[in-house]
Amino acid sequence: AQRNNLDLGTFAIFLGNGYHDGVQRLILADPHLGQRRADVASMVGLLERAVDRGVGEVIYLGDVCQYLIGLSKLWTDSVRELLSAWERLRSRGLRIVVVEGNRDFFLDGREMAPYLDLAARRYEFFAGGARFRLEHGDRVNRRDYQYRFWAGVSKCGPARIGARLLPGGLAVWIVQTMESRLAKTNRKFRYRKPVDDLVREARAAWAEGVDVLLWGHFHTPWICSQEGRVAMVVPAWLDFDLGLHVEADGRWRLVEKTLTPPVELPTMERCP
Repeated sequence: AQRNNLDLGTFAIFLGNGYHDGVQRLILADPHLGQRRADVASMVGLLERAVDRGVGEVIYLGDVCQYLIGLSKLWTDSVRELLSAWERLRSRGLRIVVVEGNRDFFLDGREMAPYLDLAARRYEFFAGGARFRLEHGDRVNRRDYQYRFWAGVSKCGPARIGARLLPGGLAVWIVQTMESRLAKTNRKFRYRKPVDDLVREARAAWAEGVDVLLWGHFHTPWICSQEGRVAMVVPAWLDFDLGLHVEADGRWRLVEKTLTPPVELPTMERCP
């Protein structure tokens, strides 16, 4: 059945308690598809297994592809392969959600409507009474002013208009240049986590009633817990081939491509 894509841009989306009760979810952080040989085919296989096993919603925690831009003239072959799979699996009832990362641009446009259910900077849902909040994590460090400036420039309204008007090749070059600047400005925060800022954001979210706060962006796993509440950096699919499976009752665990727990969990950094 055809479903309407909600043109919600980068606003926070909150799905209240009782919405989509009974849904299993698979959360995937930072796949950066198009960077490794046959990585899109591997991802499509994962999505098909997920649907076969009853997963109703796949949530990408940002940086889905090398670049995912909501304008078809800028789609690479790997992006088209992925979007075709999304469209096909949505027809089987799978919901596709993208939490916008620093490599994701203009996903709220009409050209993405057949492929995507929601795109937002923040996404929240309830599972088993637990409130989950998902953000990419690239804006956790509020003092990284250079990154925040370039993020604003590359994703503002004039940039969107310019991308539509420019020839495809030139527009791709501009996006790549912007992304390169973004990567250079916050590289040290991506690989050396701003722990104080992560803890601050976690405590603020917990105070708002969030039970599980999830980020991507930093690629290596990190976890902090307090009185039953958790904040976690989900390990990057690009580096670990791991995702987070959330059961309908709110239980969650890391899983491999087979949707089973790994034999050995990655080393998990912890907050002080």
